[in-house]
Amino acid sequence: MGWKNLALAVACASLMVGFAFAQGTDVPGDSDGDRIVSAEELAAAEKLANEGKLSADELEEIRHIHEKYPITIIDSSDRTVTIYKPVKAIIPLSWTPHEPIFLLGGLDKIVGLRTDLQKAYSWLPGIDSKPTIGGYKEIDYEKLIELKPDLVISSPGKVDTLKDKLGPVGIPYVHLFRTKDQDTFDKDLQILAKILESERRADEFIAWRQNCLDLLKEKVDSIKTTDRIKVYCESADHAYYAAANLTGANEMISLAGGNNIAGDLTGAPYFVDVEPEWVLKEDPNAIVIAVSVAGDPLEAALGYQAEDDATKNLEDHLSMIYNRSVLKETDAAKQGRIYLLHATYTDFGRGFIGAYYMAKWFYPELFKDLDPEGINREYFEKWLGVPYNGIWAYPQAAMPNAA
Repeated sequence: MGWKNLALAVACASLMVGFAFAQGTDVPGDSDGDRIVSAEELAAAEKLANEGKLSADELEEIRHIHEKYPITIIDSSDRTVTIYKPVKAIIPLSWTPHEPIFLLGGLDKIVGLRTDLQKAYSWLPGIDSKPTIGGYKEIDYEKLIELKPDLVISSPGKVDTLKDKLGPVGIPYVHLFRTKDQDTFDKDLQILAKILESERRADEFIAWRQNCLDLLKEKVDSIKTTDRIKVYCESADHAYYAAANLTGANEMISLAGGNNIAGDLTGAPYFVDVEPEWVLKEDPNAIVIAVSVAGDPLEAALGYQAEDDATKNLEDHLSMIYNRSVLKETDAAKQGRIYLLHATYTDFGRGFIGAYYMAKWFYPELFKDLDPEGINREYFEKWLGVPYNGIWAYPQAAMPNAA
């Protein structure tokens, strides 16, 4: 191309780059509509900046997009998704992506969330002021679209709904963080970190988490199969609703060295109604009651903002469970081995810490040096960046000399 043609091309591109900023088109610096900032488009932006028509920040953003974008990821539903510019506005639709976003420092990028999850994470600074998009049972997609997110993140399972609701308006979405598999967490966190440009933070957390899992596994592997205790886990707000094969709780019980008596059962959605007599026949050695995130009778007693009389409420609830007509005949009840655990510790993000609590409960002598409260405190203070507070498991399983 001759210099006259090159000059003309740069001049035209310069006008189009300026127009892109004026009109707020999709990708800053993209003048030909392909959503990619080419070397020629970057040169045009630099020319505009030299002429005082672009700010230094605007030029830096264009240069950053030219150097790092587009990026392509494969999500948990095996969908290939291409992202053409930095993600500055996120809406997580399901529960599981929230804490990974928080871990990677992405709270400020969340521009909308469900009402139930806003309540569940009310202890995070600034979350109460975020716009809401409906609740667990019904998402307000009109409100979501009004908030103009760069990306919507959901756990797998909403493929058709998101395609129908978001596809026509051009809002990209990814599926990440299945509720069950601990094995997929690292991969999904690395994908999210790539999206948020927080790869180093993700690598550091994964290394910390893996060290925690290795310490647990080393001792669990020493337990003979025949010596592993039988465990029954049910929902606190639904008696004899057992955590079955597809639940995260089933995986956490296994990580802690237990055998879930309902582990061979399958059902939807993951928990299964069982008969009291079946539980008695299986005769578990330990019982874990999972207290759900919201709407549970024990919601105010377990969690970050546990009330002053929380211990009394927890003791009263445990007493009621110990005295249930059939359950009181189990070995777990007779041996005083019934425990309450916040549901966020029976699944995915904090599930490995839940396994720490359970291991300490199930095998107190073997895990006498294990400090679940210490690990939990480190998780909150180092990774979530908030002071540790509340009651998350009861009876608490701290080391004897722990504060």
